Amino acid sequence: MILSLAKAPLLRTATVSTARIIPSVITRRYLATTTDVKDTQNLVEKIVQKYALDLPEGYLVKSGDYVTIRPHHVLTHDNTGAVIPKFKSIGATKFDNPRQPVFALDHDVQNKSEKNLEKYRKIEQFAKEHNVDFYPAGRGIGHQIMIEEGYAFPYTLTVASDSHSNMYGGIGALGTPLVRTDAAAIWATGRTWWQIPPVVKVELQGSLPAGVTGKDVIITLCGLFNKDEVLNTAIEFHGSDETLKAISLEDRLAIANMTTEWGALAGVFPVDDLTVEYLQKRKNRLELAQFENGKAKSGEQYVHPRINDETIQALTKNPIRASAHAAYAKHLTLDLSSLSPHISGPNSVKVANSLATLESENIAINKAYLVSCVNSRAGDLRQAAAVMKGKKVKEGVEFYVAAASSEVQKEVVESGDWDVLINAGAKVLPAGCGPCVGLGTGLLKDGEVGISATNRNFKGRMGSPSAKAYLASPAVVAASAIAGKIVGPQSGNKTNAEPKFTIQTTQVASGDESPSTGEVLPKFPSTIKGELLFCHADNLNTDGIYPGKYTYNDDLTPDDMRKVVMENYDPKFVDIVQDSDVLVGGFNFGTGSSREQAATAIKSRGITIMIAGSFSDIFKRNSVNNALLLLESPELVNDLKQAVGTSDLTKRTGWNVEIKPAEGKVVVKQDDGKDKIYKVGALGKSVQELWLDGGLEGWVKQRL
Repeated sequence: MILSLAKAPLLRTATVSTARIIPSVITRRYLATTTDVKDTQNLVEKIVQKYALDLPEGYLVKSGDYVTIRPHHVLTHDNTGAVIPKFKSIGATKFDNPRQPVFALDHDVQNKSEKNLEKYRKIEQFAKEHNVDFYPAGRGIGHQIMIEEGYAFPYTLTVASDSHSNMYGGIGALGTPLVRTDAAAIWATGRTWWQIPPVVKVELQGSLPAGVTGKDVIITLCGLFNKDEVLNTAIEFHGSDETLKAISLEDRLAIANMTTEWGALAGVFPVDDLTVEYLQKRKNRLELAQFENGKAKSGEQYVHPRINDETIQALTKNPIRASAHAAYAKHLTLDLSSLSPHISGPNSVKVANSLATLESENIAINKAYLVSCVNSRAGDLRQAAAVMKGKKVKEGVEFYVAAASSEVQKEVVESGDWDVLINAGAKVLPAGCGPCVGLGTGLLKDGEVGISATNRNFKGRMGSPSAKAYLASPAVVAASAIAGKIVGPQSGNKTNAEPKFTIQTTQVASGDESPSTGEVLPKFPSTIKGELLFCHADNLNTDGIYPGKYTYNDDLTPDDMRKVVMENYDPKFVDIVQDSDVLVGGFNFGTGSSREQAATAIKSRGITIMIAGSFSDIFKRNSVNNALLLLESPELVNDLKQAVGTSDLTKRTGWNVEIKPAEGKVVVKQDDGKDKIYKVGALGKSVQELWLDGGLEGWVKQRL
C-alpha cells in the first residue's frame, strides 16, 4: 500500500548514473527474512528473484519487498507518443538496451486523420532511430503480439504500460502493468521499482462442463469475490494435471487477462506440457511464415530470436515451481464442474449473473462485439463461427468483429471461419482495440444495449454513458447477435446452480513497523488544509475519472483536462470542485486502465492530496510518479457514507480537514463543530522527494 511505500527509501539520494536510478532492495519485510530455514517462495517470488537487481547474497525476495527490477521486455502502444517526450525531457538521449522495449500501435488504428497518422509516423521513425522492435497499426493488439512473438515468455517478468499485461500469465510469464513515466525510466536505465504484492493461491478443481469457457471462469470469479478480496495482489492458479490440461492455452490467456478486472496485478498459470506444445506449434508456424514470405531460402535454417528449440527445451530442463512450503496471503478454491455460462453487467465486472437468469429477462440488444485482447483469438472466432454457421445476424443488430492480430485473422481465413462470420453479417474492423476502449466505429449510443466479448464494461467506456454493456463469452455473443437478445447457443449448458467455492485467509506475520518521526523535508507542506469533497462510489474506474476518448489525444493541456475530469462519473463534478479541496473517494478508487491522466486530471483541479478507503495499485503508481499525494482511511470513508450519504455522486461535505501527511494524522472538523482524528500511513521522505521534484520524471531529470 502507498503508506509503506512512503516510509521506504524508494529512490537513492546520492549522485547516480543512468544505470542506477532506482534502488536495489528495500528492507521492509512481511513474510520471511534471509535467515529462513526453508524456502517458502511461491512462483511469483521465484520469477521476481530472477529479475531483481543488487540483492544481498543469498537473499530471497518476498511479498512486501521493494525491489529494483530489470524487466525482460516492456511494451508501449499508442501511448509511446506520450512516453517519447518524457524520455527526452529527463535528458536521456539513448536507450539502455534497445532490445528491451517493444512498440505496437493498436488502440486508435481506425483513426485515419492526418494528426493520428503523423503521430504513428513519428513513433515508427523514433523506433528506427533507436533500433527498437516496432509493429505497425494493423499487425494486432500489443498483448497478443507479445505472446505470438515470444516477448512474453514463460518464467519471464515482462511489463507493459497497459493494464492488461496480466494476460502474459496465461503462458506462464509474470506480466504486470507499469505506467508511462516508468516506461520512460526503463528506456533510459533498463530498470524500475516494484513492490512484490501479496500472492493469492487460486486452486481450480474438477473440469469445465461442455459450453463453459475460460471467460465464464473469470466472470464468475469477478462476481463471487467482488469485495476487494484480491485487490492489489498477484494470483497464482493451481490445479491437478487433469484439471489444468483441460483448460486451453487461449482460455488461460483470457482468465489471466481479466485478473486485471478482478483487481489483481498479475495472474500466473503454471508452465506445463500444454504450454510447451503451444510454443512448439508457434515455432513451426513462425518458421513456415519465413519461407512463405521469402525471408528464408530453401535449405536455410530459420531460428526465431525468442521462440526456438533452445528456449523451449530450457523450460523443461530448468522448470520453475513454487516451493512445497510456499506462503500465500489467501487460498481460494473453485469447483469448475459447478460452473455454467455467466455474464457480467450491465456496466460492471463486479456483477455476474448466470446466462439462464438473463435469458429469462428477455434483454434486447442493439450491438454485439467480438473484439479485444481477451477473446479475439483463433479459438474464440471459431467458437463464434460454429454458432453462426448458416445463420444471419438479427435485423437491426450490428455485430462487429476484429481479430486479435493479423496472424489470428490469417489462421481463421485459412480455416474458413472468417467467411462464416462475414456471411452471417459481421462488420469487420481492423485488428486492434477499437470499440473496447471507446475508439472508432460502432460505439454504443444513448440508451443502447450491447453484449461484448471484451474485458471491460464500465459506464461510458464503449460509448454513451447512458448505454448498457454486458460481457460474455464469444459463443454467447454470437448467439445473442443472431437472436437480437441475450441468449446462449441452443446446445449450451444453462443452469442457475450456485458455483462452489471456498476462501481462506492466511495469517501473515508482520515485520517491525518503524514509527513515524514526522520528519518533513524543506519546502514540503507540513500541513494541508481544505474541505472534504466526497465522491462515494466504490470501484470508481479510470474511464469514469478520465474518459477513454481523450486518452490518446496527447495535445490536451492541464486546462483541457480540468474541464473533462470525472465526466463519465459525474458531469457536475467540474462545477462543484474547488481548488484546494481534499477529494475523498470510496474503495478501490482508480481501478481499470493504466492511463496516468486519471491522476494528472485530478491534479489539474488544484487537488494536492486524495483520501480513499483503498486505491487500485496502478492508480497509486501513477499518483506517486506524478506527485499526487494519497492517503488511505477506510474509517473516514465509512463515516462519510453514514453521515453525508450517497445520494449525490459528488458532495461538498462542509467538513474541513487538517492533514499532517508526514505524521500520518488527519484531523476532521465535522459540520457540528466536533473534531475527529484519523490515523493514516505517514508519507515518508521518498514520497516527499518525488512530490518536491514534481514526480518521478522530474526526480530522474534532476539526477541525470
